[in-house]
Order: sequence, then C-alpha cells, then structure tokens
Amino acid sequence: MGEALAVFQSILHPSEGVQHETPRQPDFFSDLNLDQIIEAITAHKEEYNLQPFFWTPLRDPELVRYRQEVMRDLEDEAVMACIKAFAEKMRTVRRYLALAEKLDYDYHKKGWILEAALVYGDAITALARELAAVPLKSRGLLAFREWVQRYAQAPAFQSFVAEAQQVKRALSELKYCVIIESGKFKVKRYEGEADYSVEIERIFEKFRQGDVESYLVKLPERSGMSHIEAQILEFVARLYPEPFAALDSFCAHHARFLDETIQAFDREIQFYVAYLDFIAEFKRKGLPFCYPQVSTTDKAEFVRDGFDLALALATRDDAKPIVLNDFSLDGPERIIVVTGPNQGGKTTFARMIGQIHYLASLGCPVPGREARLFLCDRIFAHFERVEDIRNLRGKLEDDLVRIHEMLSRATPDSLFILNEIFTSTTLQDAIFLSREIMARLIELDALGVWVTFLDELASFGEKTVSMVATVDPIDPSVRTFKIVRRPADGLAYARALAQKHRLTYEQIKERILR
Repeated sequence: MGEALAVFQSILHPSEGVQHETPRQPDFFSDLNLDQIIEAITAHKEEYNLQPFFWTPLRDPELVRYRQEVMRDLEDEAVMACIKAFAEKMRTVRRYLALAEKLDYDYHKKGWILEAALVYGDAITALARELAAVPLKSRGLLAFREWVQRYAQAPAFQSFVAEAQQVKRALSELKYCVIIESGKFKVKRYEGEADYSVEIERIFEKFRQGDVESYLVKLPERSGMSHIEAQILEFVARLYPEPFAALDSFCAHHARFLDETIQAFDREIQFYVAYLDFIAEFKRKGLPFCYPQVSTTDKAEFVRDGFDLALALATRDDAKPIVLNDFSLDGPERIIVVTGPNQGGKTTFARMIGQIHYLASLGCPVPGREARLFLCDRIFAHFERVEDIRNLRGKLEDDLVRIHEMLSRATPDSLFILNEIFTSTTLQDAIFLSREIMARLIELDALGVWVTFLDELASFGEKTVSMVATVDPIDPSVRTFKIVRRPADGLAYARALAQKHRLTYEQIKERILR
C-alpha cells in the first residue's frame, strides 16, 4: 500500500509547520497549576502519549487558527462520533497486534494478525465514508478527508481488504472432526457426520416445563492456546493446506499494513478529542469557553468572564459557582498590578491570566466568553517556594536569583506572572527591589501580571494597570473574589502586616474570646 497519494502530514500542523514535540513540561506549569489541567485532560488516554503535544505551544497565529478550525469542526456531534468510532477500531487493531506478539504458536499469531487487518480495513473504509457525509470547514480535516478517501480508494488498499476478507472467508468455511479415544485424538475432514448435539436438544425439549435455570458452564476466556489446541490446529492446516497457505502469504506480504499517516492522525486527533471532552463538563455547568483572537504584533488584549480552569477542576463537585473575571490592556498598558486583601482571589486571578495565554497558544478554546490575546514567546512565573537547603540560599537571595534568570532570558514578547515576591524582607527593601524590577519590565515592554502588597507599584507609570480584589461593601471581611480595575486603596500592605503580626480584627477578637 505504498502508492503516492496527496500529501497530508499532520492534523496538528499544516505541512509547512510541523514541529518537534517538547520532551518535558515547561518550568512554569506547576506555578500556574497547568500540570493539574494537562494531567486531567490526558488521564484516560495514556496510550496516545498526548502530554508532549500540550507541552509544545505555538507562536504562529496562523497555526493557532488552523487548530481552532479543527476544534470547531469536532464540536459537531456527527464529526466527533465519526472520529471516536474510528479511534475505537484502531484501538482494537493495536490490541490484536499486541496480542499476536505475545502468542507462541505460528498460526495462532497469524490468525490475530488477520483479524487486526480486517478491523483496520473496516476502520479506514468507514472513516472515509462517514467523513464524506459530515460538514467540514477546517483546513486540517478537509485535507485529511481528501487524503483518506484517496487512500481508501487506492488499488493497493482495495486489494489488501479483498485479500484479507477472502482469507478469512476460506478459513471460516473449514469443517473438521476431532475424534477422542483412549486419551488420544485424531483430526479428520468433516464428511457430513450428524451433529448429535442438535439431536440431544430435540429429544430433551419435550421435558421442558416453562423457563428453567440454565446450568451451562461458561468457560473462561483466554487469549493463549494450549499445546493440544495448537496440535489440532496444525493437523487442520495439514488437512486444508490451501487456506493456510493463503494466510501465510497474506501475513508475509502485509506484515506492516498500518500506514504511518493513519497512525499519526489516530494519535494526533486525540489532542483535540481529549481537550473537548475535558471542557464539556464545565460547559454543561454554564462556564463559558471561546476561541480567542490571537496576534504576535498587537499587545492590546482582553478577556471577558475568564476563570481559573484548575480551580474549576478542583471544585467541580461543589455547588458554589465559579467567580468570573475580566481584564484588559489597551494602548501602552503592559502590566497588571493586583492588590487587595489576602484570600481575595488575587493569586487565582494571576494564574487564570497565565493559563488562558498558554491554552490560547495551543489553539484550544480558553476559559472566557470573549478574548483577544497576544501570543507570547515565553511565560515566566515566580511564585513563593519552600527554601531549598541544597542551594544554600536564603529566601530573598533565591527570589533575586530566580528573577535575574528570568530577566536574562526574557524578550519584549514574554509574559511574566509574579506572585507576592520579596515578602521575606523589610517594606523599604521590598519597595526598592520591586521598583527596580518593574523598571526593567517596563523598559523591556513585556506583558505581565504582578500580585503584590505594595500599592506603590500600581501607579508606577502609564504601562501599569491597577486592579484590586474587592470585598463585600456591607461586610468587608467577606471576599467577593471579583478583581476590578480601579486604583489601589492603600490598605493591602497594612492588612498583610497586621495579619503577619496577628493584629487583624478577627485575630484580636479570637484572642479576647478565648
């Protein structure tokens, strides 16, 4: 089946954009809880090794749109059903071939190879037929449909399917008798001997009185073959050499019948299927997802009704609704500075921004009702970590080393997610160091979100945007988890300092009432 066909390389990339898979997850994944998201997406599809696809972001808006188109096509139930039916048949093919590898007896192996070939032929034929009957708009699936139809109609494939069916039919028509006597057996051709099981059932039928309990014993299913069964099969092959010679010939000529393009498509399409299956549960609960507009030249961006997907995953069994938030950057604005009370949703908001940017770079629908995003070349995340005694650095030094490494690798197209750095030093030092880093980021013209207790950073310049975690206006102790665009109120650090020294209203009241 090696005839030249119209070129189709990948459902993940157009032919000119094929990329290598990333062998390990990006460093920022754990900070943004993207590791939890990707693990949940790929949890039931280990056989496809999908994680490298989710570890490899795109930088070309055209490639992102290519994937978005495929995602949209697969949102059609008929298209998704067609792909899932194909995937299930291909899973059966792999299972049969894996089984054949483990078997000991030659014709037993070849029998399972034949079964795998039959299922493969049916899978391709059905896929080509069903794809022709569904509406497709994406460049990827349209190109693959054209390719698979040519593949299915090619003389080599047609001959392969016909030969497999002919061999199977010839083997299915074989009849033989096994005669067991005195601990020995012999095998002979079937010559019209009576089937006594039918006669016995007819005789005892007259004793049946209504429905009775069945005492038939179900023999355990097993994939292997005993040496006696193998010997019987060998004798049958001697009695009927021609059908078994046809089986030998088929397996010899089609030892590697799986087409590489089909195998690649079968694996790659699961990237889309896995993600759409994952978000379907959240969509049923009313959480919005959208296909963002993307650019590598325009840094003006916005998200309407976004949310932290990892939080939605962790709380999917809770009745409490997920709070949706917006953000935007216009004109010269580049860095969102988030202040407000502790436990007010600031870190979740920062993670949301990082997650949405990354998922957009994969070509996936992102959490939100509407979005326009800049495709970053790198994402840098700095979240608090436990001190590592192996590097002999204190927390402040470790913060500085990590930030220095990030800045040394960053470009104007990078995205920074910074979460409450320099909390281990004095207020004066924290302000000084934060101002130095903010100046570097602004000079670099990078995008960023910075969660901080330092309100001074929120009004650093025209490139910074102040957003504040709000509380209930009636009861300030109640967090709303809404992050709104407004000037910092000057209370963030005071609150953090009071909590550090156990001087908040709640903490003082607790001590008094003891």
